[in-house]
Amino acid sequence: MKITRRIGRFLVNRPHLINWGIGAAIVALPVVVWMDLMAITDQSLRRQGQALDAVIDTVRGYYARNVVAKLNPDGTTVATHDYHDRAGAIPIPATMAIELGDLIGTHGLNVQYRFVSDYPFRGREATPLTWAEEHALARYREGAEEHYLFYRGEESSFLTHAVTMVTPVVMEEACVACHNSHPDSPKTDWAVGDIRGVQSYSIVQPVAVSLFSFSHLLAYMVVAGGFGAFFALHQLRLAQRFRKMSEELASNNEFLAGISLKISRYLSPQVYRSIFSGEKDASISTERKKLTVFFSDIKDFTQTAETLQPEELTALLNEYFTEMSAIAAKHGATIDKFIGDAIVAFFGDPETLGTAEDARACVRMALEMQERLGQLEREWRARGIDRPFRARIGINTGYCNVGNFGSEERMDYTIIGAEANLAARLEAAAEPGGIVMSHETYAHVRDFVAATPMPAMQFKGISRDVHPYAIAPGQAGNLPPTETSVDGKSLTVHLERLDAATRAELEAILNKA
Repeated sequence: MKITRRIGRFLVNRPHLINWGIGAAIVALPVVVWMDLMAITDQSLRRQGQALDAVIDTVRGYYARNVVAKLNPDGTTVATHDYHDRAGAIPIPATMAIELGDLIGTHGLNVQYRFVSDYPFRGREATPLTWAEEHALARYREGAEEHYLFYRGEESSFLTHAVTMVTPVVMEEACVACHNSHPDSPKTDWAVGDIRGVQSYSIVQPVAVSLFSFSHLLAYMVVAGGFGAFFALHQLRLAQRFRKMSEELASNNEFLAGISLKISRYLSPQVYRSIFSGEKDASISTERKKLTVFFSDIKDFTQTAETLQPEELTALLNEYFTEMSAIAAKHGATIDKFIGDAIVAFFGDPETLGTAEDARACVRMALEMQERLGQLEREWRARGIDRPFRARIGINTGYCNVGNFGSEERMDYTIIGAEANLAARLEAAAEPGGIVMSHETYAHVRDFVAATPMPAMQFKGISRDVHPYAIAPGQAGNLPPTETSVDGKSLTVHLERLDAATRAELEAILNKA
């Protein structure tokens, strides 16, 4: 087993050897077949030579005993079928053929010869004809022109192959004169060309003899089969190993997918995608970027929490975060964290559309959040909550440090800097349901929002005077139906902000265009 494993590893590490082996096997196959064909031909010629030698010896011996020894130098020599009973008589050709066939059969050769006829001389025992001999004799007398007819031999079996060849015995002029005048002839009206009988040659060949003639091919098949069996076993072992690895991999993937899904709940979608796509490394590193920072919290959250049971407060707060998170995801915000009832988010990292578009997206998000909170306030009051959540929002655009902060064991993807703190300070200056933004943010959105300038303010950690702009509570829904981009090259029409008649008219114009 260890040896097969070592060979398996050797082949796995050198797959080109398998290709070379297959190529060598393809090239060797015709060579092996040719060598076996040569061996079969050689063995066939040897057997034919041995059979011919035995036949010639039989003929020579028969001729010496029954012809030469029978000649009578002092009298007349006659040819007759009963030459054994006459002094100085020799056998006629038919008798000689019959007796030679019997002698050849006694040698135990794989060749048998028979001279048979359905008209035997009187006094001679009739020889039964085989089916092949009867069929051939009938065909020749019907005028068949083939000089050789081949039949499957009667000795044929699963382990033995036999072929019988039958040829006609045609009456010639000398044969006609002899048979028509002989007193023992069963037929005296023979004519030249008549079919007297047939000669049959039966050749028997054991299958095993031919099988063993394919020694080279058998050796090739043994080697190739052994290699194939080893390769199949190796492939089966690899398949089992791969299947086990695949099952383990599927299980691990399922586990990792579950873990990944759980981790994604703790990260912003953009951060999650950037980490798992390889754009961001899980290492301590920061960048300085111009971001638009969003900060919101719930006004009088502590007092509201005191009027609710913990279970109700938890459900209400989770509903609030769920609704706000959906709006944030819609506008492409990166949610930094939830701090108690506060939400910290920013635009510009890890994905950005540019400083102006990031600021505009952030303000749109804030407006939609306040609008949705107005709807939720009515729903919550209908459910018996007398002090529903009202949020204050602060937005600022400026340079911050963004990236992974913490230790090698525990990191947090967040932002730091005075501009991030300013968003929190602006949020504190907002009224419940209102939005306060810095001047730089307002500069990017003044074409589509109506904000009121506030008195200049100073905040701890900010050296300059801050000139904020406020969107009063309840004004979030009073948005213009169109927005022009900063560069003036595009116009956005918000169909949901149009009245029904204007929207229908605009849709008709667009459809017509």
